[in-house]
Amino acid sequence: MKLYCATSNPGKLREFRLAAGPDIEFVPLTGIPACEETGSTFEENAVEKAVYYSRHAPGLLFAEDSGLEVDALGGAPGVRSARFAGEDATDEDNNRLLLEKLRDVRIRSARYVCVISLAQAGQPLATFYGEVEGQIIDEPRGKNGFGYDPYFFYEPLGLTFAEISPEQKLQVSHRGLALAQMGAWLAGR
Repeated sequence: MKLYCATSNPGKLREFRLAAGPDIEFVPLTGIPACEETGSTFEENAVEKAVYYSRHAPGLLFAEDSGLEVDALGGAPGVRSARFAGEDATDEDNNRLLLEKLRDVRIRSARYVCVISLAQAGQPLATFYGEVEGQIIDEPRGKNGFGYDPYFFYEPLGLTFAEISPEQKLQVSHRGLALAQMGAWLAGR
């Protein structure tokens, strides 16, 4: 099955392809002007993007919105996770700002959230959710992953998301959980 996806994020594309297995081919949709994300929640943004991009895809398309929510920051960076330090922010910029805001904070509970929306020809079909709890640590650990992964400590494994293998991460991560739900839904069609 060919499934179109609306992302240009190389880290996310690697995770999508790893999750695909032999039965699904994820095809990035390219050459389409970016959809403006105006939602105040991950779900609103995921649905908005899926509906928009599916109008340009010759089949099923999924879009996702995901990010980090830190309790001590009132849920920030939230839907602004990729742009936490500004519109053209790098992962390093975002992580630096996160650590600045948490400088004197002792309790650093956080979660990664992912919402995937599946659509076809401008019509939303289904929405899938994934969430994983962790803690934000002071020093980066690991070389895998992207975004906030080097600072996101996952207690059940005693490692950051940047220290675990991509396969391990897919088994426990917010994105992996949402992708598994979507895979089950597609298999049941």
